[in-house]
Amino acid sequence: MRMSGPLRCATRSHRTLPSIITTTWPLLLGMGVLMLGAGLQGTLLGLRATLEGFPAPVTGVIMSCYYVGYLVGTTAAPRLLRQVGHVRVFAALAACASAAVLIQACFIHPLPWAAMRLLTGVCFAGIYVVAESWLNDRAGPGSRGRLFAVYMLVLYVGLGTAQFLLVLADPSTPTPFMLVSVLICLSIVPIVVSAQQTPEVAVPRKVHYRELYRDSPLGVVAVSVSGMISSIIFSMGPVYARLSGLGTSAVATFMAVSILAAVLTQYPVGRLSDRMDRRTVIAGVCTLATIVAGSIAAFGEMPRAALLALAAVFSGLVLTLYSLAVSHVNDKLEPAQMVAASSALLLLNGSAAALGPVLAGSLIAAFGPPAYFATLATLTGGLTVYDLWRKARRKPVSPAQKGPFVNAQPQGMTGQIVGAPGDALERPRADESAAGKAIG
Repeated sequence: MRMSGPLRCATRSHRTLPSIITTTWPLLLGMGVLMLGAGLQGTLLGLRATLEGFPAPVTGVIMSCYYVGYLVGTTAAPRLLRQVGHVRVFAALAACASAAVLIQACFIHPLPWAAMRLLTGVCFAGIYVVAESWLNDRAGPGSRGRLFAVYMLVLYVGLGTAQFLLVLADPSTPTPFMLVSVLICLSIVPIVVSAQQTPEVAVPRKVHYRELYRDSPLGVVAVSVSGMISSIIFSMGPVYARLSGLGTSAVATFMAVSILAAVLTQYPVGRLSDRMDRRTVIAGVCTLATIVAGSIAAFGEMPRAALLALAAVFSGLVLTLYSLAVSHVNDKLEPAQMVAASSALLLLNGSAAALGPVLAGSLIAAFGPPAYFATLATLTGGLTVYDLWRKARRKPVSPAQKGPFVNAQPQGMTGQIVGAPGDALERPRADESAAGKAIG
């Protein structure tokens, strides 16, 4: 018998985190395996494109196609969920994503790669919508934040670990592409074989961007800049590393430390932002990131250990920006506005992310590998200036108005990043993708 809405919500609110994980572990396992494939795919494409001699701007366009597809998938996925259901949508999209990787292995050319990268973005966006709406349905207000923290941990560990899979096979051969395809296919298995009740799908609502900007100008700008930064890191990081003379294993290590560093910084930075003005934290994070990225760009060649350490510090800082920005926006909104606002911010983040690889690829082609960190330093520096200007024009949010830190990353990353809606939300909308969105 299917429970009514109020009874179902009351039941969810009393579930403990262990009991929720017991019912959602197939989904978490499937997403972890999927991230192994997604993380390997993103780095593999950037590295293989460099080995094939693709110009950096062309590689940037190919990688940006993921984010264009992501925007399409985010829009189309809710309708598919209502018509077909969560499990079938997950299985169908994962199968298409797996096929797209194999096509890239068969046709080493920018045009089919761009088309398949766009298809991958569509598929992954839909998968993120399935996963996060499923988790939202299982969690109550008291456990949602912790459940999504576990979800984020699974995603980051999967993405970071995936980088080391690159050393298992020569990236100049089709073998790594086949491994990505296998991993994506295997992600379907735990979800399909587990007989779990799927969530209901809420009807999506829209929000006006003008109103959102009026409520939180810094939050909107920071969400956009964070999208560009994360897409550059995940898409053009392998290109930068390879052009800087790093071998395959060193490229994998470079990307792994960049991703895993974010696991260590999310909680302390979030806790700090809950205790003081979030604008101050954003400015501090951006200032430190600008100094680190500027130092790498200015000093050029340096010992590999120093490069890895500085890259980890930089990524660990800037990959908290989306969470900080979303939390800052939520501080200015009523609970009833947060769901629609979150979806709008994810779309805004994804739109900006589509520009990042193209911008970085063009500058790398013009000025060489140092332009990678120079571009990132310019973006964080610009956000610092804007942040300080906004601080001078508006008073900080009072402690009574502050909501909890939202541990979120857009899925654009790996086309990969993810974000968790706030605990104040009882029925998040289906097209709200926490993972957002950021690895591509």
